[in-house]
Amino acid sequence: MTLSFWRYTHLALALFSSLFLIAASVTGIILAVDAMQEKTLPYKTADFDKITLAQTLTVVKKTYPEITELSVDHNQFVTLQAIDEDGNDINAYINPKTGKQLGKPIKKSEFIQWVTGFHRSLFLHETGRFVVGVISFLLLLIALSGFALVLNRQKGIRNFFSKVIKEYFAQYYHVVLGKLALIPILIIALTGTYLSLERFNFFMEKNNKQKEKTEIVKPSKNKTVSVFTTTLLADAKKIEFPFTDDPEEYYIIQLKDREIEVNQVTGAVVTEKRAPMTGQLSDLSLNLHTGRTNAIWAFILAIAAVNILFFIYSGFAITLKRRSSRIKNKFKAGESEFILLAGSENGSTLRFANAILKQLIGDGKKAFLYELNSFTVFPKAQHIIVFSSTHGLGDAPFNGSKFLSLLNKNPQQQKIHYSVVGFGSKAYPDFCEFAFEIDKQLASQNWAERLLEVQTVNDKSAAEFVEWIKLWSKETAIPLSTTPSLYNHVPKGLQKLMVLDKTIVSENEQTFILTLRANMRAKFNSGDLLAIYPANDTRERLYSIGKHSGNIQLVVKLHPNGLGSQFLNNLIPGNTIKARIINNKAFHFPEKAPKTALISNGTGIAPFLGMIEQNKTKSETHLYAGFRMETETVSGYKKFTEEMIRKQKLHSFHLALSREAEHFYVMDLIKRDTDFFIDLLQHGGVIMICGSLAMQKDVEAILDNLCQEKKMKSISEYKNNGQILTDCY
Repeated sequence: MTLSFWRYTHLALALFSSLFLIAASVTGIILAVDAMQEKTLPYKTADFDKITLAQTLTVVKKTYPEITELSVDHNQFVTLQAIDEDGNDINAYINPKTGKQLGKPIKKSEFIQWVTGFHRSLFLHETGRFVVGVISFLLLLIALSGFALVLNRQKGIRNFFSKVIKEYFAQYYHVVLGKLALIPILIIALTGTYLSLERFNFFMEKNNKQKEKTEIVKPSKNKTVSVFTTTLLADAKKIEFPFTDDPEEYYIIQLKDREIEVNQVTGAVVTEKRAPMTGQLSDLSLNLHTGRTNAIWAFILAIAAVNILFFIYSGFAITLKRRSSRIKNKFKAGESEFILLAGSENGSTLRFANAILKQLIGDGKKAFLYELNSFTVFPKAQHIIVFSSTHGLGDAPFNGSKFLSLLNKNPQQQKIHYSVVGFGSKAYPDFCEFAFEIDKQLASQNWAERLLEVQTVNDKSAAEFVEWIKLWSKETAIPLSTTPSLYNHVPKGLQKLMVLDKTIVSENEQTFILTLRANMRAKFNSGDLLAIYPANDTRERLYSIGKHSGNIQLVVKLHPNGLGSQFLNNLIPGNTIKARIINNKAFHFPEKAPKTALISNGTGIAPFLGMIEQNKTKSETHLYAGFRMETETVSGYKKFTEEMIRKQKLHSFHLALSREAEHFYVMDLIKRDTDFFIDLLQHGGVIMICGSLAMQKDVEAILDNLCQEKKMKSISEYKNNGQILTDCY
C-alpha cells in the first residue's frame, strides 16, 4: 500500500477518536497510578509464592473456629471471611503464614470509582461500553498504521530502531516515542478491544460449550497425594470451606485455570471443571490492560498513556505545519509558463517553492505551483522547476510517490527547460537521492531540456538555496531575491543567552571575542552553530560556536554595515539576547581519529579553540591558522595554544600572517608540510576546515593536487568518507 494511504488512514483515525482517546488516556493514567499505589499497602506476605494451601489452611483452622471463604486478589492480598472465638464476623486481610489480621479491605474512593466508571463506559452504560470498545479498536488501527509509517520511514524492520534525524520537535519525538511506546500501546488497544467484545458476549457460544465440561475424577489405586500440599496459595483465587466435618462436604477451590472439589480428609480431587479459555484470556487481558498485578507494568502503562496524549498534540502539530504551506495559486496551470512542482514530507520544501512563486508572479510572470503527484500536461509551460525533498532512505516524499509514473504518462507537447532542486539532510546516507532520480528521468524525456545541474540544499539552508537562485537567474535573466533572510523561517521558542564577556574593538583590531552563557538544559559542542535574529525579523545570522568552560564563545569580525556583527558588538556584559543553537554534528571533533589537522582563517578559528580545550583524550591535534596581521587577539591565540601544548591537548600550532613583512598564507603551510598531510590521509586522519569559502577552495585544490601527485584517492572520496570536514562561509 502507498505511503499516502497509511498517512491519511493514520490521520483520519486520530481525528475521529482524539477526544475519546484524551479522556481514556487521562483516566487511564489515574487508574495506573492507583494500581501502583495499591502495591505499597502492607498486606502482602514475604515469600508469598512459596506458601502452600496446606500451610495456610492449617493455620487459619486453628485460629478461627468457623471459616466461610478465603480469597486471593490480584495484589496477592489474602482475605478471610470467618467467625472468631467470640462470635464476631471477620472480613479482613490476613497473614497466610500466621493467620494474623493485617487490616480490613477498603473500598475504592468515590473519585477512583468515578474515574473507573468513566473510563469503562463514559457513564453511558452499555452504549458507552460499546463506544469505548470501538475507540480501543481504532487505537489498535492507529498504532498499526503508525507502525507502517515508521517502517516506511526507516526502510524496513531491520532499521526500526536506527537513528531518527531531528527536523523539528513534534516530528522527532512523534517518531522516537512512537517506536518506544508501540508495544505497550498495542497491548492496551488489543486488550481493551477484547474486554469489550467479551462484555457483549462475543464469545458466548464457545464459552457455554466449555462450561458444561465437568469431569469426575476417579479415586487412584495408589496412595493419594493431597492437593493441599502440592498447590501453592498463589495459584488459588478463592477457597470455599465445607460447612461441616462430614467427608461428603468438599472444599471448592477456584484456581486460575480450573475449579476443583477436594475431599477435606484425604485432599484428593473429587471433581474438576476446566475454566473456559475465554475466561483465562479475559483475566490475562484485564491484568495487562490495568497493570493491577505488577507495579512496573502499571508504570509502563501510565507512561504509554502520557505518550498517547503527546502523540495527539504532536500529530496535529505536524498536520498544521504541513497545512501552513498550502499552495495558493493565482493563475491556472493551463495558462502558466512557469510550472513549479513541489514534493515535501512536512511542508518545508513548499515554503521555499511558495517564495519563488510569489516573486515570479510579482515580476509579471504567469506561474503555477503543483504537488509532484499532480503532474499533468502543461500546454503553455516554458520552464519547470522541481523542488523535492527525499523521504526515508532515498524515497519519494508522500506527495511525490506517483510522480515518476506520471512523468511517463504525461509527455509534454513542446520543449521545456527544467531545473531540479533537492532538499535533504547530509545526516542521511541517501542525501537528496530522489531529486537526482527525478533529474535522471526528466533527462530521458525528449521534450525536456536541462537548464542546470541538480542543486542540493542541506538542512533547509537558505544560503545554499540562494546559490541555486543565482545560477537560475543568470540562465533565465529573471531576477529573484538572493537575500537568505527572505527564505529563512524564524523559529519559535528561542532561548535566552546572557553576555558574560566581550573584548574591545579598536582601530587596529576589528575582531572581537564574545562569551555567552546558555541555560543549564542547553546542550552544545564546539562546531555547532548559533543563530541570532538581530533585527527581530526573519533575517538570520549564523556563527560557529566554540565551547569554552561550558559557555558559548564566538569570534566575530566587525563589518561597517554588518547586521549581525554590529548587533553583537553593541552588547555589554549582563545583556541578554534570544537565539537558537543548531546542532552541527557533521562538524564535531573526531575523537577516534588517529590525528587531526584543524585549518582556519580569520574568525573560523572559533570552533577550533573550543575543540582543543575539550580534547580530554589528548588525541594528536595540529592547528593551522591564517590571519592578516599580528594583533592583540592573535597574540591571545598564541598564548592559548602554548598553554594547550603544555597540557598535551594540542600537538603543534602553525601561524600564517598574510600582511606582515614575511607574509605567507595557510596554503603555504600546507605545501610546506606535504608529507604530514599525505600521511594523515593515508592513515585515516581527519582534516577540518573552517573559515572563508575562498580559503576552503584553495586548501582543497592544494590537497587534491598533492593526492594526484602521490597517486592517492581524489579529495572528493576523502570528503565522502568523512576524512575532510568543512564549515565555511
